[in-house]
Amino acid sequence: MDEKLDARRTHYFMQVMSRGSVRGAAEVLNMDPSAVSRAIAALERDCGMALFERRGRGVVPTDAGHILARYVKRQQNIQESFFSEIDSLRKAERGHIDLVLGEGFVELMFDRVLPGYWRSHPEVTLDIDVARTSEIVQRIVDDLAYIGLVFQPPNDARLRTHYSRPEPIRAIVRQEHPLTRLQRPLLLTDLVEYPGASMQEGFGVRQHIQAAEISEQVRLRNVLTTSSFKALWQFAATGIGYALTPPIAVTADMAAMRLASLPLANPILNQGSLHVLSRAGRHISPAARELLDHIVRGIGTPADAI
Repeated sequence: MDEKLDARRTHYFMQVMSRGSVRGAAEVLNMDPSAVSRAIAALERDCGMALFERRGRGVVPTDAGHILARYVKRQQNIQESFFSEIDSLRKAERGHIDLVLGEGFVELMFDRVLPGYWRSHPEVTLDIDVARTSEIVQRIVDDLAYIGLVFQPPNDARLRTHYSRPEPIRAIVRQEHPLTRLQRPLLLTDLVEYPGASMQEGFGVRQHIQAAEISEQVRLRNVLTTSSFKALWQFAATGIGYALTPPIAVTADMAAMRLASLPLANPILNQGSLHVLSRAGRHISPAARELLDHIVRGIGTPADAI
């Protein structure tokens, strides 16, 4: 095995792994697929083992391929950390930050965080990806995003929480809905006779609701499951039924849509919390550090103080 791997070939390898095919990687690299194939073949000779195997119309990494990918990512992290530490000696005026967050945080970011941040950092560019809880965690762990905003992430040693606060799940209904007349925290049995809406599998909110159903031995009648928080409160606004969601996902439109946020009695539904995350051990660039500070201040400020 060649003890020094060609950086160009490992770059092509990572593109093939990401795209799942040589042709897909070639399109991204603006290269002829045969040139990419030759580079991968040369890299396999350097390693002394096959790095990909065919699967359907594409390719998947072998065990050796997975080992190489981890090695390349470690090398990239070392280099990134070096340049980030050098950059920390300079003023954080430029840079690019990848964020991943739940849809319920989008409006909050644009209302409370990003205007102030961009006023002081006009040259910093952002990429905001919207995903479900499991995807957010994976992208943070894989270094595909610097910062994540998520409801109730798993307890994972690879994650670092910069800020968290309680965020109970509520029943969102029209102000004239019969549930508003109960004047007390709702039991899940109170909801059974009404149609409901909830997030799909893979969201922390849905996992809490399912645990609460088990604890009360109740099965809620969901007529809508969705990946969109906005769809939940649009459903509630129709007056058809209720939506179960943290109130942070229902912001300025709540009063305009004549929605009410009703507390729930089940302790599980009151144990949720929102988290601002990064990968544990990852160096945070100055620009990202200042964005983190803006996010924490924005989320920690009551809505009526904005």
